[in-house]
Amino acid sequence: MLLEALAACAGVTLNAVATALEIPMRSAIVKADGDVDFQGTLGVSKDAPIGFKNIRLNFVLDTDASPEQIASLIKLTERYCVIFQTLNTNPELTVTASSIKTN
Repeated sequence: MLLEALAACAGVTLNAVATALEIPMRSAIVKADGDVDFQGTLGVSKDAPIGFKNIRLNFVLDTDASPEQIASLIKLTERYCVIFQTLNTNPELTVTASSIKTN
C-alpha cells in the first residue's frame, strides 16, 4: 500500500509539474518498488526489521522534452510529492487509543 501511495502521488505530482512547466507528455509510467523482509512483518523472526529497507521510484516518460527539462521535472516532482517528502523527512509519529464503553 505504501508503494502504491507513493507511485500514485508521484504520478499526480509529475503531471501537475509537467503542465506548469508546459512539458508535453504522451505518457508516463511511475513504478515504485522496495526491499522488505517479510519475516519481521509476519512475526516469523523477532530479529528481522519491520518495514522497507530501500525504496526505489522510477519514471518512464514518453516526451520530447530535453534532458534538462526532464531533470527539472523529476527534481520538482520529488520536491512537491507529499508522500515522497513525508518518507524523506522521517516525520514524528504519534499514536493514541481510546475506548468507548457500551453496555
